[in-house]
Amino acid sequence: MNKKLIVAGALVLGFATAASAQEGTVNGAAGGAVTGAIVGGPVGAAVGGVAGAVVGTVLAPPPRRVVSYVEQQPIPESEVVVKQKVVVGKPLPNRVKIMRIPQDPKYAYAVVNHQRVIVDPSNRTVVRVVD
Repeated sequence: MNKKLIVAGALVLGFATAASAQEGTVNGAAGGAVTGAIVGGPVGAAVGGVAGAVVGTVLAPPPRRVVSYVEQQPIPESEVVVKQKVVVGKPLPNRVKIMRIPQDPKYAYAVVNHQRVIVDPSNRTVVRVVD
């Protein structure tokens, strides 16, 4: 019975957050709580909610002004090419130089494998590949 209530509550929370277009942290927490409740009951819901919030925060999409800034930056003369594919959610290798975005220090960018990418400078994780 308790498990059904937790799942139902998490589902309602998930729909409410989607309807009000909250940031990635809230959506990640709700999704993690639902998954955790299904797999591990009340304890799973608590753990899943925390894990989902962390993932949702890390992968929150950058604001449009950040994307525009990166799109307008010139391609450096010496580009870096790496063997692995550049993927959202994965960190860039340390040899890739990242440049801070002056208007929003929460983001930086790099050009790697002939692609502009927006990264979280605290952990070098790719948050968006710019087309």
